[in-house]
Amino acid sequence: MSNRLRELFEDEKIINKIKRRLPYLFQLAELESSRAGKTGMEVGSVRERIIVALLIYKFGEVNVETEIPITEPEVDAKIFGKPLSIKTITGKNLGGVKLIWTVDAKKAKEFHERYYPNCDILLVQINWDDVGGFYYIPLEVQQKLFEKLGRERYIKLPKPGTNPRGVEITKEALSSLVVDSMSKRILINWQKTQIEFNSYKRWVDLWRVD
Repeated sequence: MSNRLRELFEDEKIINKIKRRLPYLFQLAELESSRAGKTGMEVGSVRERIIVALLIYKFGEVNVETEIPITEPEVDAKIFGKPLSIKTITGKNLGGVKLIWTVDAKKAKEFHERYYPNCDILLVQINWDDVGGFYYIPLEVQQKLFEKLGRERYIKLPKPGTNPRGVEITKEALSSLVVDSMSKRILINWQKTQIEFNSYKRWVDLWRVD
């Protein structure tokens, strides 16, 4: 377990900041990624950057590595040299968390056959107008549950003929991971605020610069 990541869940100042600021920042991410009132898939990357920015704020830029090789598809950042995966889901139920994004059935099958948990997870459950959470799931917890459940009960492959865009952690596995005694959680009240947002203003202002 990374003792440094645990600090996010033990520092009262950081806990209160996460509770207060994360809904606002994720609402901005949705506005920035929306078109004609619909949120685009790119919102996931924006949310990830928001969480990485939190880590940089807490631990300093020198301790957060963001230039991750494409050969490490599950890793989103490294904290003090240790790999970290950042996941976000929307809704009341814990499910649909991707281990890897791919539309290639062969790649999904290969991933399923070779996968073994290899990094800590920070998971954000977004649940607008209700309570969600910010979770830390240590690598040890994942490996322990993987050994207990086995590959078939831990990993959910896409159904043949569908296009779900990835391989998921099963709902059974995820529900067990977040309640493990070694995992950490911050409950968040996901309320939206009134935000005046213009996705073009920043770019128009930059065009105005001589």
